[in-house]
Amino acid sequence: MRVLVAGAAGSIGSVVGTGLRELGHDVAGLDVRPAFAGFDGDWFVADCTDGTAVRRVFEAGAPDAVVHLAGYPGEGSLPESFTSHVVSTAALLDAMVAHEVRRIVYASSNHAVGLTPRQELLGTEVRPRPDTFYGVAKVSAEALLQLYADRYGIDAVACRIGSFQPRPLSTRMLSTWLSHADAVHMVQAGLTAPSPGFHVLYGISANTRAWWDLEPGRAIGYEPGDDAEDYAADIPAGADDEAEGAFVGGPFTLPEHHRPALG
Repeated sequence: MRVLVAGAAGSIGSVVGTGLRELGHDVAGLDVRPAFAGFDGDWFVADCTDGTAVRRVFEAGAPDAVVHLAGYPGEGSLPESFTSHVVSTAALLDAMVAHEVRRIVYASSNHAVGLTPRQELLGTEVRPRPDTFYGVAKVSAEALLQLYADRYGIDAVACRIGSFQPRPLSTRMLSTWLSHADAVHMVQAGLTAPSPGFHVLYGISANTRAWWDLEPGRAIGYEPGDDAEDYAADIPAGADDEAEGAFVGGPFTLPEHHRPALG
C-alpha cells in the first residue's frame, strides 16, 4: 500500500513512517521540514494547511491511504490551533476526495476529552470535553472526519493518542503511555481494518493501569503488546501526580494552560 504520512519528520511521524516501511508499505513523507536521515522514499516539503500545495502532492502520485500526524502538538491560540489541526485535515480530505483516496488514519488526542473527570475506564462514547484550544481543535477535526465519512464514504480512524514516548516518564504515563512499537501497530490496524467507517480509538499501550478502554482499538485489529507497568519501579512519585490524575487530560488541565482564545 502506498501511504502518505503527513508530519513525517515529527516525533510520531518519523517512528510511524519507518515502522510502516518495515511492514512493507511504500511510504511517502510530507512535512514542512526536509526528510530525516535514512529516509529514501518520496518526500514532499509542503505545509499541510496549504490546500494548493497538498493538491500538488497528490497530483505527483496519489496514495492509497493517508496518515495525518501533522500539526503543532502544544497549546496555541484558538485560530492557531484550528489552522494547525482542522485546516490541515480539511486540505488533506479535499485532496483525498479529488483523487478518490478512501482511507485516513488521524492523530487525534486524549485532550479531546481531557476535562472528563478520571474514572475507572473511559470509553469513546463519552461526549467531547476538551481541556484546551488544542483539544477543541482535535474535537473539530474529528467532526470533520465524521462529515467526510458520511458525505463521501471515506474510512477515517481517529486515534486519541495518550503519551507517546520511548518509555513512560511519570505516574500519569503509567496509565496513558503509547510505546513506539504500539504506535506503529495502531496505525497499521487503522490502515488495514475492513471498512471501519468513522471510528475512534484510544492510542495507548496495554497498560495495567489504563484509564481508557482499549476495546474500540481491538475492534479494528489493534492489539498493543507493551505495558507501562514494566517501568513502574523506575518512576518516582511527583509533586503534580494528584493534580495530573484528577482529569484524563493531565497537565493540560492545569491553570498554566489557561489563556484568551485569540491570544
